[in-house]
Order: sequence, then structure tokens, then C-alpha cells
Amino acid sequence: MRGRSTPTTREPGRFAYEGLDRLMHEKARLSILSSLAAHPDGLVFGDLKTVCALTDGNLSRQITQLQEAGLVEVWKGQKGNRPQTLVRLSERGRKRFLEYISVLEGLVADAASVGDRAVSGVPDGFSPL
Repeated sequence: MRGRSTPTTREPGRFAYEGLDRLMHEKARLSILSSLAAHPDGLVFGDLKTVCALTDGNLSRQITQLQEAGLVEVWKGQKGNRPQTLVRLSERGRKRFLEYISVLEGLVADAASVGDRAVSGVPDGFSPL
């Protein structure tokens, strides 16, 4: 039939991306996790705040959520006479983050496979709204 396109795959939920964890997908938490993944020894609060461009309060809240989920570890210490907070990915957090990245890579590959293909036409019986 002319004008009718047939999807190349009909797998149920093919584009559902179940591995996109809502906790990690939020912009601030994603930037925190990405920063920590790039710094395996962790980052002190002030450095993490700078690289993620977050306020003290926002960073603190996001770290708390990630810590409650077991994705990050928080360590308290001192440097000189100043208190320091070190944040790093937990072993579980690193594993889950890598799984999450794998799902994102699949999403990007799916989107890229479309490329610049033009729409081949509208199936018979459809009109614009």
C-alpha cells in the first residue's frame, strides 16, 4: 500500500526505556552523578557545588536524596580548622549509574538511527489537525 509505513520493529515496549531511573534523570542529580563518576575519589562539597553550578541548599538536598537511595557516600572531615564534606559514588551507585548510561546510549542510538530521513508521507485516511 502506497504511503503506509511499517515500523521495522514491533517489540512490546521497545521505546519505553525502563532503565531511565527518575532519581538519576533529574538534571541536578545527573550532573552530580556524572561529576562523581569522573572523580572516583570523590569531590568535596565546594568543588562539587562549583562543577555542577548548584546552590548550597540545592546541592545539599540532592545529595541527601542520592544518599538515601544508596547511590552516594558522604564523609565528614576537617582540613585545617575547617569542616569538609566529601561526596563520592558508592559501589552500588557506580553500578547503577553505568547501567543508566547504557540505557541512555541505547536511546541515543535509536534516535540517531532515524538520522535526517524525511517523513515518507502520511498514511491514507489521515489529515492534519
